[in-house]
Amino acid sequence: MNTIATTATGHARRHAAFVAILAALAGLMFGLDVGVISGAQQFIQREFGISDAVLEHIVSSMMWGAAVGAALAAWLSKHFGRKRSLILSASLFVVGSLVCAAAWSPDALIGARFVLGLAIGIAAFTAPLYLAEIAPTDRRGAMISTYQLMITIGIFVAFLSDTGFSYIESWRWMLGIIALPGALFLLGVLSLPESPRWLVLKQRAADANAVLQKLRGDPEAVRKEVADIQEQLRTPQQGWQLFLQNRNFRRSVGLGIALQVVQQLTGINVVMYYAPRIFADMGYATSAQMWFTAIVGLTNVLATFIAIGFVDKIGRKPILYAGFVVMAIGLGIVGLLMHVGMASQGEHLLAVAMLLVFVIGFAFSAGPLVWTLCSEIQPLKGRDFGIGVSTVTNWVFTGIVGVTFLTLLNNIGSANTFWLYAAFNASFLLFTWALVPETKGVSLEQIERKLMAGERLRNIGA
Repeated sequence: MNTIATTATGHARRHAAFVAILAALAGLMFGLDVGVISGAQQFIQREFGISDAVLEHIVSSMMWGAAVGAALAAWLSKHFGRKRSLILSASLFVVGSLVCAAAWSPDALIGARFVLGLAIGIAAFTAPLYLAEIAPTDRRGAMISTYQLMITIGIFVAFLSDTGFSYIESWRWMLGIIALPGALFLLGVLSLPESPRWLVLKQRAADANAVLQKLRGDPEAVRKEVADIQEQLRTPQQGWQLFLQNRNFRRSVGLGIALQVVQQLTGINVVMYYAPRIFADMGYATSAQMWFTAIVGLTNVLATFIAIGFVDKIGRKPILYAGFVVMAIGLGIVGLLMHVGMASQGEHLLAVAMLLVFVIGFAFSAGPLVWTLCSEIQPLKGRDFGIGVSTVTNWVFTGIVGVTFLTLLNNIGSANTFWLYAAFNASFLLFTWALVPETKGVSLEQIERKLMAGERLRNIGA
């Protein structure tokens, strides 16, 4: 009997892992759509004969769509379910990609990328939520980290794809080819079970039991998990009312907003969206620009493992301090090299290396840790509201960065632009010291207790 139970549990865990991988593919689509525009820009600009200002709007339109999608995602996932929300997101990925490939004007391209943004905004909220709700407790962190890793892999694959299509100078293939993985993602999502937590929320406990039995394989574990979900749901979300009535909750929401602003003002999406333009300003030809951009994507993937390996050993704040120092130094040296000029091949390669140092600094610190902190500092009753506000803030400021970078380059020059972002990173050391709590090894209940007791934000953790 024990052997049968063990076999059933093992089969269920494999099934849960398969379901999690399918859901994490939302991260891959997210990364593909973020990365793909980078290599296509110069060819779009050449074909349509547009200015840098119009190009900024093409790049940033996706971020505005993502902000709207993120704002709608909580309502969609609550009323229609996590699975239907992911189906909608996957469908928008496919439609948006195909319209991008067929775009007949800059305005059409802006509209199509806005649709892609809607898809990303919905997926960015729903996929981690779904993963958290279907994952076994002892594997929840790893499964959610897989989603974050898939985003970086998607960006890298997009950069690599752009490099290949750059040889035939086809931006339409660059933007359209991602409809293929989008269609595969859609087919995969159709086979996913609904979230058991959402089923319990909708008074469908029997359906939740059936889903969990396939995912867990242990009737006793299923019974206990359903009971736990029912107990948790007795604490209703009161985000907006709590925000209006409670000063301490407003502080945690404000810190979540500030963390997302900080993440975007590091300058990471300047590099992710405009890497070929940056390498062009360094003096590299088109083929070198594209290959170096692919290397940026690979570096981003590999450096993410540093955060996964050390965040629960070293702590949040030491890693953030290290990351901001590394990013400030990397961008500062890039700005210096652009200011004095790069006469030798060694100086050109040093500029590329320093840009990669910056990417490493972001990928092991502010990239994953800002999202971790934003989920940890919000009290249970307002968690959905707090995380939702911080997610929308992220996309709004991503859009602001995307729509201003070329303008900064053209008005204050490359060197001053990189020095500006280097100065931002240096100033974030003070921000981290003054406001960011150390949450390593501290329960969410302890953090909430200290927050609501009025402790200074930096002291609500350890």
